[in-house]
Amino acid sequence: MNEFLWVEKYRPQTIEEVVLPEDIKNTFKNFVEQGEIPNLLLCGTAGTGKTTIAKALCNELGADFIVINGSDEGRLIDTLRTKIKNFASTVSLGGNSKVVILDEADYMSPESVQPALRGFIEEFSANCRFIFTCNFKNRIIEPLHSRCTVVDFKVPSQDKPAIAGAFFMRVCKILESEGIDYSKEVVAELVSKHFPDNRRILNELQRYSSSGVIDSGILTNIAEEKIAQLMTALENRKWGDMRKWVAQNSDNDPVLLYRKIFNSLEHRLKAESIPAAVLLIADYQYKNAFVADAEVNLVACLTEIMSECAFK
Repeated sequence: MNEFLWVEKYRPQTIEEVVLPEDIKNTFKNFVEQGEIPNLLLCGTAGTGKTTIAKALCNELGADFIVINGSDEGRLIDTLRTKIKNFASTVSLGGNSKVVILDEADYMSPESVQPALRGFIEEFSANCRFIFTCNFKNRIIEPLHSRCTVVDFKVPSQDKPAIAGAFFMRVCKILESEGIDYSKEVVAELVSKHFPDNRRILNELQRYSSSGVIDSGILTNIAEEKIAQLMTALENRKWGDMRKWVAQNSDNDPVLLYRKIFNSLEHRLKAESIPAAVLLIADYQYKNAFVADAEVNLVACLTEIMSECAFK
């Protein structure tokens, strides 16, 4: 079947093909050499290859696997029980291992679904393994932690240039394969902007390649479009949309980020709300140099603007 989405069309099929630090890849290569998949909890930021490497591991060992998206079905415990039991309780025709990949497991209910899965891991231990992927491992209950081997997909600072460079080369090959004319400088800047979210880099490139050219014009379009999305979320008091925007854009230079927010709000707020917005932005921009978590600081700033300022 022909895949339209680049993230699926060019998804690595082997562990070696995945762009990750060697120590993480070696962990999975060792599983292949041992011929056994343990129960795994793969954690790390979005787009770093957790689901990709889980599928590659199953492919290399010839394991039968299903993927269940926790963000879609996390609250549907009866559906999960049916799917998992039907799959895990039967023996594979080829005698291969069976694996349940629970994607975005941190969205599954810690009151109902996660405790139930704790029992499933033990009940089907002779026949099936479970691989959980999540962005926030603190949202996974401790009994699941203790039943799994935890692998953190965090890229050490010293490895980031090499890993980003390797993904840049991968992206260039994809663009050439798709017949897209591109500027290496622009692609490098896009990779640098969104790394280590490789999925987002590919999605952005596919989106802006529709004209057949990737040039400096897309960087301006991306910046203007992204800030417009934030303004819409603030104006409509959609905290969830604002929170998602911050998560996706917090890797930008904080000084420039606060400046862009200031410039955009200046033309969208009612006159009487502008002084309050200016004071809030100045206060939180100053705090940004001292806070433990800059992302939380920005969310707090935007939450106050959302609740205290009136839009036109």
